[in-house]
Amino acid sequence: LSICSRTVEPLEYYRRFLKENCRPDGRELGEFRTTTVNIGKCLCSITTADGSALVKLGNTTVICGVKAELAAPAADSANKGYIVPNVELPSLCAERFRSGPPGEEAQAASQFIADVIENSQMIVKEDLCIANGKLAWVLYCDIICLDYDGNLLDASVFALLAALKNVQLPLVTINEETGLSEVNLKQKNPLIIRKHPVATSFAVFDDTLLIVDPTAEEEDLATGTVTIVTDEEGRLCSVHKPGGSPLTGTKLQDCITRAITRHKEVKKLIDKVIKSITPK
Repeated sequence: LSICSRTVEPLEYYRRFLKENCRPDGRELGEFRTTTVNIGKCLCSITTADGSALVKLGNTTVICGVKAELAAPAADSANKGYIVPNVELPSLCAERFRSGPPGEEAQAASQFIADVIENSQMIVKEDLCIANGKLAWVLYCDIICLDYDGNLLDASVFALLAALKNVQLPLVTINEETGLSEVNLKQKNPLIIRKHPVATSFAVFDDTLLIVDPTAEEEDLATGTVTIVTDEEGRLCSVHKPGGSPLTGTKLQDCITRAITRHKEVKKLIDKVIKSITPK
């Protein structure tokens, strides 16, 4: 009966669980799925990247590779480098996605990541400048979803942050006589991460009920979603709400409070993994 009702009337099926303050997968409404992160060279698939990470949020699996290249700064921002994020949702990650140019959801996710980088000031673009008006770093951040089961944004921000913390940039100087850049691969320094943004997403059910870390099925049944991005100081970096049910000020505050708690959990997890891979 329960299998039948889930197929025929999925929303009613969910409501029966939500009334009991739980979900079909056994989680409480404010509970995240099991979260894991792998950082760096343990990812044999992208050893060519300057920094990499793989994040799993339940079944949702996202990989991020960061490639650093040298380029001339833009004329109107001579003392700044560039950060170019790109989110890919290939057809292999879920039936809903098709091969070809990036779809609407991938484009929206890429823009969201770009906004998080800008608003949080996790990396200050001036830090990427090597020689004013002459040379700067470009960070290409490719985020690829390998398995899609909802909550792409939280997994993507987590993978991006973890991969950036793994980046080591070689020392680059400009030879004054020749004007050419010289790269010292033996002397590398970690990227300067100024802030650590973490995203926390919620699905809204029946315009009032909030559940954290929605699966793909929960996103489809929800009347709206909202993503809150905070930093380690509890500062609000971004509120992403693409339409759907409006939220009261009280509900939004509830989301922010949960997001601040989630930030501590994610930061602790990243720190633990980085400590484990740092040479003694």
